[in-house]
Amino acid sequence: MHFRCKQCERIYPLEGLQYKCTCGGLFQLAKEPGEQVADQVTLGEVKTPILFSTIDGIDVHFKLDYMTPTGSFKDRGARVLVSQLNTIGIKEVVEDSSGNAGAAIAGYCAAAGIRCHIYVPESTSPGKTKQISAYQADLIRVPGSRDDTAMAVQKAAGQIYYASHVYNPLFFEGAKSIAAEIEADIGIPDYVVVPAGNGTMLLGVYYGFLELGRLPRLIAVQSAACAPVYTRYHGLEPMPVSSTIAEGIAVQGPARIDEMIEAIRNSGGDIITVTDEEVQRAWSLLAGRGIYVEPTASVAVAGMSSYFAMRERLRGKIVVPLTGTGLKK
Repeated sequence: MHFRCKQCERIYPLEGLQYKCTCGGLFQLAKEPGEQVADQVTLGEVKTPILFSTIDGIDVHFKLDYMTPTGSFKDRGARVLVSQLNTIGIKEVVEDSSGNAGAAIAGYCAAAGIRCHIYVPESTSPGKTKQISAYQADLIRVPGSRDDTAMAVQKAAGQIYYASHVYNPLFFEGAKSIAAEIEADIGIPDYVVVPAGNGTMLLGVYYGFLELGRLPRLIAVQSAACAPVYTRYHGLEPMPVSSTIAEGIAVQGPARIDEMIEAIRNSGGDIITVTDEEVQRAWSLLAGRGIYVEPTASVAVAGMSSYFAMRERLRGKIVVPLTGTGLKK
Protein backbone atom coordinates (compact mmCIF):
# COMPACT_ATOMS: atom_id res chain seq x y z
CA MET A 1 0.00 0.00 0.00
CA HIS A 2 1.39 3.39 -0.99
CA PHE A 3 0.52 6.83 -2.31
CA ARG A 4 0.66 7.54 -6.04
CA CYS A 5 0.65 10.99 -7.60
CA LYS A 6 -2.45 11.37 -9.73
CA GLN A 7 -0.56 13.67 -12.09
CA CYS A 8 2.84 12.03 -12.72
CA GLU A 9 2.31 8.61 -11.03
CA ARG A 10 5.36 8.90 -8.79
CA ILE A 11 5.23 6.60 -5.75
CA TYR A 12 5.45 7.75 -2.11
CA PRO A 13 5.39 5.73 1.14
CA LEU A 14 2.49 6.16 3.53
CA GLU A 15 4.80 7.15 6.39
CA GLY A 16 6.57 9.96 4.49
CA LEU A 17 6.21 13.63 5.37
CA GLN A 18 5.27 14.62 1.82
CA TYR A 19 1.58 15.41 1.55
CA LYS A 20 1.66 16.05 -2.19
CA CYS A 21 4.01 15.30 -5.06
CA THR A 22 7.02 17.41 -5.96
CA CYS A 23 5.27 18.04 -9.29
CA GLY A 24 2.35 19.58 -7.40
CA GLY A 25 0.01 16.68 -8.01
CA LEU A 26 -2.17 15.22 -5.26
CA PHE A 27 -1.97 11.68 -3.95
CA GLN A 28 -4.24 8.72 -4.49
CA LEU A 29 -4.08 5.52 -2.48
CA ALA A 30 -2.74 2.48 -4.34
CA LYS A 31 -3.50 -0.94 -2.85
CA GLU A 32 -2.60 -4.46 -3.90
CA PRO A 33 -5.51 -6.82 -4.67
CA GLY A 34 -7.14 -7.82 -1.41
CA GLU A 35 -5.19 -5.29 0.64
CA GLN A 36 -7.27 -3.51 3.28
CA VAL A 37 -6.72 -0.33 5.26
CA ALA A 38 -6.58 -0.59 9.05
CA ASP A 39 -9.62 0.20 11.20
CA GLN A 40 -8.64 -1.08 14.65
CA VAL A 41 -8.86 2.29 16.43
CA THR A 42 -12.47 2.71 17.49
CA LEU A 43 -14.70 4.97 19.56
CA GLY A 44 -17.70 2.67 19.28
CA GLU A 45 -19.04 3.61 15.84
CA VAL A 46 -22.45 2.44 14.65
CA LYS A 47 -24.19 2.62 11.29
CA THR A 48 -25.90 6.01 11.26
CA PRO A 49 -29.68 5.90 10.72
CA ILE A 50 -31.72 7.18 7.80
CA LEU A 51 -34.82 9.23 8.61
CA PHE A 52 -37.54 9.73 6.00
CA SER A 53 -39.15 13.18 5.96
CA THR A 54 -40.84 15.71 3.71
CA ILE A 55 -39.46 19.24 3.36
CA ASP A 56 -41.19 21.85 1.18
CA GLY A 57 -43.25 19.07 -0.37
CA ILE A 58 -40.14 17.08 -1.32
CA ASP A 59 -39.68 13.56 0.01
CA VAL A 60 -36.17 13.08 1.35
CA HIS A 61 -34.09 10.51 3.20
CA PHE A 62 -31.89 12.21 5.78
CA LYS A 63 -28.71 10.28 6.57
CA LEU A 64 -28.07 11.29 10.18
CA ASP A 65 -24.29 11.36 9.92
CA TYR A 66 -23.91 13.58 12.95
CA MET A 67 -24.76 10.55 15.11
CA THR A 68 -21.11 9.54 15.40
CA PRO A 69 -18.65 9.50 18.32
CA THR A 70 -17.43 13.10 17.86
CA GLY A 71 -20.62 14.43 16.28
CA SER A 72 -19.77 14.74 12.57
CA PHE A 73 -19.36 12.62 9.46
CA LYS A 74 -15.61 13.34 9.60
CA ASP A 75 -15.33 10.42 12.04
CA ARG A 76 -15.55 8.06 9.07
CA GLY A 77 -12.32 9.33 7.57
CA ALA A 78 -10.59 10.01 10.88
CA ARG A 79 -11.01 6.44 12.08
CA VAL A 80 -9.35 4.90 9.02
CA LEU A 81 -6.63 7.55 8.74
CA VAL A 82 -5.63 7.35 12.40
CA SER A 83 -5.87 3.54 12.43
CA GLN A 84 -3.49 3.26 9.48
CA LEU A 85 -1.08 5.82 10.95
CA ASN A 86 -1.12 3.88 14.22
CA THR A 87 -0.32 0.67 12.33
CA ILE A 88 2.73 2.18 10.59
CA GLY A 89 4.05 3.76 13.78
CA ILE A 90 3.23 7.46 13.40
CA LYS A 91 3.38 9.04 16.88
CA GLU A 92 2.62 12.73 16.20
CA VAL A 93 0.48 14.58 13.66
CA VAL A 94 -0.68 18.03 12.60
CA GLU A 95 -4.03 18.83 11.00
CA ASP A 96 -5.93 21.97 9.96
CA SER A 97 -9.68 22.32 10.11
CA SER A 98 -12.66 24.60 10.47
CA GLY A 99 -13.55 22.42 13.45
CA ASN A 100 -15.20 19.09 12.69
CA ALA A 101 -12.26 17.33 11.07
CA GLY A 102 -9.99 18.66 13.79
CA ALA A 103 -12.26 17.29 16.49
CA ALA A 104 -12.51 13.92 14.72
CA ILE A 105 -8.75 13.59 14.25
CA ALA A 106 -8.13 14.75 17.83
CA GLY A 107 -10.62 12.24 19.22
CA TYR A 108 -9.23 9.26 17.34
CA CYS A 109 -5.64 10.31 18.06
CA ALA A 110 -6.56 10.36 21.74
CA ALA A 111 -7.87 6.80 21.41
CA ALA A 112 -4.69 5.73 19.60
CA GLY A 113 -2.25 7.55 21.89
CA ILE A 114 -0.96 9.75 19.05
CA ARG A 115 0.11 13.30 19.88
CA CYS A 116 -2.00 15.78 17.93
CA HIS A 117 -1.74 19.47 16.95
CA ILE A 118 -4.88 21.03 15.45
CA TYR A 119 -4.80 24.37 13.59
CA VAL A 120 -8.12 26.24 13.35
CA PRO A 121 -9.23 29.72 12.28
CA GLU A 122 -9.52 32.00 15.30
CA SER A 123 -13.22 32.46 14.44
CA THR A 124 -13.97 28.73 14.88
CA SER A 125 -17.06 28.01 16.97
CA PRO A 126 -16.36 27.68 20.72
CA GLY A 127 -18.14 24.33 20.80
CA LYS A 128 -15.62 22.88 18.37
CA THR A 129 -12.51 24.37 19.95
CA LYS A 130 -13.66 23.21 23.39
CA GLN A 131 -14.13 19.70 22.03
CA ILE A 132 -10.68 19.63 20.40
CA SER A 133 -9.04 20.80 23.62
CA ALA A 134 -11.01 18.25 25.65
CA TYR A 135 -9.32 15.49 23.64
CA GLN A 136 -6.01 16.95 24.91
CA ALA A 137 -4.89 18.04 21.46
CA ASP A 138 -2.67 21.07 21.09
CA LEU A 139 -5.01 23.76 19.71
CA ILE A 140 -3.45 26.49 17.54
CA ARG A 141 -5.72 29.40 16.60
CA VAL A 142 -4.75 31.13 13.34
CA PRO A 143 -5.80 34.72 12.53
CA GLY A 144 -7.63 35.09 9.24
CA SER A 145 -9.54 32.73 7.00
CA ARG A 146 -9.79 28.95 6.64
CA ASP A 147 -7.26 29.20 3.82
CA ASP A 148 -4.84 31.12 6.07
CA THR A 149 -5.09 28.22 8.50
CA ALA A 150 -4.21 25.74 5.75
CA MET A 151 -1.12 27.75 4.86
CA ALA A 152 -0.05 27.93 8.50
CA VAL A 153 -0.22 24.18 9.07
CA GLN A 154 1.78 23.41 5.93
CA LYS A 155 4.83 25.02 7.53
CA ALA A 156 4.59 22.56 10.42
CA ALA A 157 3.99 19.68 7.99
CA GLY A 158 7.63 19.78 6.96
CA GLN A 159 8.61 18.25 10.30
CA ILE A 160 5.49 16.48 11.61
CA TYR A 161 3.19 14.07 9.78
CA TYR A 162 0.31 15.95 8.14
CA ALA A 163 -2.87 13.99 8.91
CA SER A 164 -4.89 16.03 6.44
CA HIS A 165 -8.52 15.29 5.68
CA VAL A 166 -7.97 17.05 2.35
CA TYR A 167 -4.58 15.87 1.12
CA ASN A 168 -4.30 12.40 2.67
CA PRO A 169 -6.18 9.75 0.63
CA LEU A 170 -6.51 7.52 3.69
CA PHE A 171 -9.20 9.89 4.95
CA PHE A 172 -11.32 9.29 1.85
CA GLU A 173 -10.97 5.53 2.36
CA GLY A 174 -13.03 6.03 5.49
CA ALA A 175 -15.33 8.74 4.17
CA LYS A 176 -16.60 6.54 1.36
CA SER A 177 -18.15 4.07 3.83
CA ILE A 178 -21.30 6.19 3.82
CA ALA A 179 -22.23 4.88 0.37
CA ALA A 180 -22.34 1.23 1.45
CA GLU A 181 -24.53 2.13 4.44
CA ILE A 182 -26.98 4.04 2.24
CA GLU A 183 -27.12 1.20 -0.29
CA ALA A 184 -27.72 -1.38 2.45
CA ASP A 185 -30.67 0.59 3.85
CA ILE A 186 -32.48 1.99 0.81
CA GLY A 187 -30.58 0.86 -2.29
CA ILE A 188 -28.85 3.22 -4.71
CA PRO A 189 -30.64 6.60 -4.57
CA ASP A 190 -31.32 8.81 -7.57
CA TYR A 191 -29.74 11.88 -5.95
CA VAL A 192 -27.41 12.65 -3.08
CA VAL A 193 -27.28 16.33 -2.09
CA VAL A 194 -24.19 17.40 -0.13
CA PRO A 195 -22.59 20.61 1.18
CA ALA A 196 -19.26 21.31 -0.53
CA GLY A 197 -16.20 23.10 0.84
CA ASN A 198 -13.04 21.02 0.59
CA GLY A 199 -15.09 18.20 -0.91
CA THR A 200 -14.65 15.55 1.78
CA MET A 201 -18.30 14.48 1.79
CA LEU A 202 -18.73 14.92 -1.96
CA LEU A 203 -15.69 12.80 -2.83
CA GLY A 204 -16.43 10.25 -0.13
CA VAL A 205 -19.93 9.70 -1.55
CA TYR A 206 -18.54 9.63 -5.10
CA TYR A 207 -15.77 7.08 -4.49
CA GLY A 208 -18.05 4.95 -2.35
CA PHE A 209 -20.79 4.62 -4.94
CA LEU A 210 -18.21 4.24 -7.71
CA GLU A 211 -17.00 1.10 -5.94
CA LEU A 212 -20.58 -0.13 -5.69
CA GLY A 213 -20.87 0.14 -9.47
CA ARG A 214 -23.59 2.76 -9.83
CA LEU A 215 -23.57 6.50 -9.25
CA PRO A 216 -26.47 8.61 -8.03
CA ARG A 217 -26.56 12.16 -9.35
CA LEU A 218 -24.48 14.27 -6.97
CA ILE A 219 -25.83 17.74 -6.25
CA ALA A 220 -23.17 19.84 -4.51
CA VAL A 221 -24.23 22.95 -2.61
CA GLN A 222 -21.98 25.89 -1.76
CA SER A 223 -22.61 29.09 0.15
CA ALA A 224 -23.20 32.06 -2.13
CA ALA A 225 -20.68 33.88 0.09
CA CYS A 226 -17.87 31.46 -0.83
CA ALA A 227 -18.42 29.45 -4.01
CA PRO A 228 -15.16 28.71 -5.88
CA VAL A 229 -16.29 25.29 -7.13
CA TYR A 230 -19.59 26.70 -8.38
CA THR A 231 -17.90 29.47 -10.38
CA ARG A 232 -15.26 27.13 -11.85
CA TYR A 233 -17.85 24.51 -12.77
CA HIS A 234 -20.07 27.02 -14.56
CA GLY A 235 -17.19 28.96 -16.16
CA LEU A 236 -17.97 32.16 -14.27
CA GLU A 237 -15.68 34.87 -13.00
CA PRO A 238 -14.69 34.37 -9.34
CA MET A 239 -17.09 36.08 -6.96
CA PRO A 240 -16.10 38.16 -3.93
CA VAL A 241 -15.85 36.13 -0.73
CA SER A 242 -17.66 37.22 2.43
CA SER A 243 -18.46 35.67 5.79
CA THR A 244 -21.12 32.98 6.09
CA ILE A 245 -22.87 31.05 8.84
CA ALA A 246 -21.82 27.90 6.97
CA GLU A 247 -18.29 28.03 8.41
CA GLY A 248 -17.57 24.40 7.62
CA ILE A 249 -17.56 25.00 3.86
CA ALA A 250 -16.04 28.50 3.74
CA VAL A 251 -13.03 27.38 1.69
CA GLN A 252 -11.73 29.80 -0.94
CA GLY A 253 -9.22 27.46 -2.58
CA PRO A 254 -10.16 23.76 -2.23
CA ALA A 255 -7.12 21.64 -3.12
CA ARG A 256 -9.18 18.91 -4.80
CA ILE A 257 -11.40 21.23 -6.83
CA ASP A 258 -10.68 19.38 -10.10
CA GLU A 259 -11.67 16.06 -8.52
CA MET A 260 -14.81 17.65 -7.12
CA ILE A 261 -15.86 18.90 -10.54
CA GLU A 262 -15.00 15.54 -12.09
CA ALA A 263 -17.21 13.78 -9.54
CA ILE A 264 -20.17 16.07 -10.20
CA ARG A 265 -19.86 15.74 -13.97
CA ASN A 266 -19.29 11.98 -13.99
CA SER A 267 -22.42 11.49 -11.90
CA GLY A 268 -24.54 13.68 -14.18
CA GLY A 269 -25.07 16.00 -11.24
CA ASP A 270 -24.91 19.73 -10.67
CA ILE A 271 -23.70 22.39 -8.26
CA ILE A 272 -25.69 25.33 -6.90
CA THR A 273 -25.38 28.02 -4.24
CA VAL A 274 -27.62 29.09 -1.38
CA THR A 275 -27.74 32.25 0.70
CA ASP A 276 -27.34 32.45 4.46
CA GLU A 277 -31.05 33.30 4.67
CA GLU A 278 -31.91 30.05 2.91
CA VAL A 279 -29.53 28.13 5.16
CA GLN A 280 -31.08 29.66 8.29
CA ARG A 281 -34.58 28.81 7.04
CA ALA A 282 -33.58 25.19 6.39
CA TRP A 283 -31.96 24.99 9.83
CA SER A 284 -35.21 26.19 11.41
CA LEU A 285 -37.27 23.68 9.44
CA LEU A 286 -35.05 20.85 10.65
CA ALA A 287 -35.10 22.06 14.26
CA GLY A 288 -38.89 22.24 14.06
CA ARG A 289 -38.85 18.52 13.28
CA GLY A 290 -36.57 17.69 16.19
CA ILE A 291 -33.38 17.55 14.11
CA TYR A 292 -30.64 19.70 15.61
CA VAL A 293 -27.69 20.31 13.31
CA GLU A 294 -25.06 22.98 12.82
CA PRO A 295 -25.74 25.56 10.06
CA THR A 296 -23.29 23.95 7.62
CA ALA A 297 -25.32 20.73 7.75
CA SER A 298 -28.48 22.61 6.73
CA VAL A 299 -26.77 23.93 3.56
CA ALA A 300 -27.63 20.72 1.71
CA VAL A 301 -31.25 20.91 2.87
CA ALA A 302 -31.53 24.49 1.59
CA GLY A 303 -29.96 23.35 -1.67
CA MET A 304 -32.33 20.43 -2.01
CA SER A 305 -35.36 22.69 -1.59
CA SER A 306 -34.00 25.18 -4.11
CA TYR A 307 -32.91 22.61 -6.69
CA PHE A 308 -36.06 20.49 -6.73
CA ALA A 309 -38.60 23.29 -6.31
CA MET A 310 -38.83 23.72 -10.10
CA ARG A 311 -37.84 20.14 -11.01
CA GLU A 312 -40.77 18.14 -9.68
CA ARG A 313 -40.74 15.63 -12.53
CA LEU A 314 -37.07 14.85 -11.89
CA ARG A 315 -37.54 13.92 -8.27
CA GLY A 316 -36.78 10.37 -7.24
CA LYS A 317 -35.14 8.85 -4.21
CA ILE A 318 -33.20 11.75 -2.63
CA VAL A 319 -30.63 11.38 0.16
CA VAL A 320 -29.29 14.33 2.14
CA PRO A 321 -26.52 13.55 4.63
CA LEU A 322 -26.69 15.74 7.74
CA THR A 323 -23.05 16.28 8.53
CA GLY A 324 -22.67 17.81 12.01
CA THR A 325 -24.60 18.14 15.26
CA GLY A 326 -25.93 21.49 16.39
CA LEU A 327 -24.16 20.99 19.73
CA LYS A 328 -20.92 21.90 17.90
CA LYS A 329 -21.98 25.54 17.62
